[in-house]
Amino acid sequence: MSEAEAVAGSPPRRSRRKRLILGAVGVAVAVGTFAYVLPQIAAYQDVWQVVKGLSWGSVVALLAATALNLATFAPPWMAALPGLGFPQALAMTQASTAVSIVFPGGAAVGMASSYAMLRSWDFPGSAVARAVTLTGIWNQFANLAFPIVAVFVLAVNGGRNPLLTTAAFVGAGVLAVAITGLALVLSSAGLARDLGDAAARALGWVLARLRRGPVGWSGESFVSFRRDSLELLSRRWHVLTLATLAGHLTVFLLLVLSLRALDVPASQISLDEAFAAWALVRILGAIPLTPGGVGFVELGLTGALVGFGGANATVVAAVLVYRFLTVVPTLVLGLGAAFAWKRLHPPEAPDTGSL
Repeated sequence: MSEAEAVAGSPPRRSRRKRLILGAVGVAVAVGTFAYVLPQIAAYQDVWQVVKGLSWGSVVALLAATALNLATFAPPWMAALPGLGFPQALAMTQASTAVSIVFPGGAAVGMASSYAMLRSWDFPGSAVARAVTLTGIWNQFANLAFPIVAVFVLAVNGGRNPLLTTAAFVGAGVLAVAITGLALVLSSAGLARDLGDAAARALGWVLARLRRGPVGWSGESFVSFRRDSLELLSRRWHVLTLATLAGHLTVFLLLVLSLRALDVPASQISLDEAFAAWALVRILGAIPLTPGGVGFVELGLTGALVGFGGANATVVAAVLVYRFLTVVPTLVLGLGAAFAWKRLHPPEAPDTGSL
């Protein structure tokens, strides 16, 4: 093999090696969390005794909340992509979320899956790219805003959490920059082009340091996004916002119901403390360290709730039930949707122009 061939072949080998290393780290974190750390907090036999005490009424309430949460996956995409029906949106979101849980890369892999599925249903590429971008931005806005709200609520009620305060401080800065950038992009085509070119240069510089290829977009991509997004957002920003909040807050509802059903009363973990722990873990879960945040989410949520005063065994039981209900149904439905998505083609060509 020549030196040139060796150099050309090294990036793929490095990429494969990096994926293997990240995968091994993810497995180690998950195994360490469930095999060692959680049993140190509460023995699994004690946790199982708590779970066995669930009443039928609590089981029904948890299942109903799970169904409600699953149903909220679709509306943000229906708002961002006119012409997308509920069955298609639900199938697509379940499949893409399942992919983001199973494979390293998290949200990026899920977004790529969403794009591929929607394009296969003959939605125009520009409309799909707009929907993927807007739903992604709105979700990140929500994740960054929740810790800020949680710190405020805790402060009003006399509580404090240094880690949450730090996360809120960082989140506020990132959120302010992101909202300002979005406002500038939408306000002027010239600004959109300039910001896009600057962002492409900055990201290209970073990729060059990592020996990756150049970015495949420029300021003109931002101009196209602005043009495609302005009319839709002018009519549907409130629908997109409310649908996104509903999707996130039904997940929080599941956590609260899990805590109360498994004997973690408000005297141990108040509603604002549960919200603070959940908001902090939403930030952790967004970092693609392990598929679906497995290990990190369980450990972070358990540590925060126990730190607020929850009993060890009941908190671990509630966290495990909560994680089961937010992960396993989506994995099952997502697998089924992945097999059925070719049959879910919209009955008519989608009309992405009518808002």
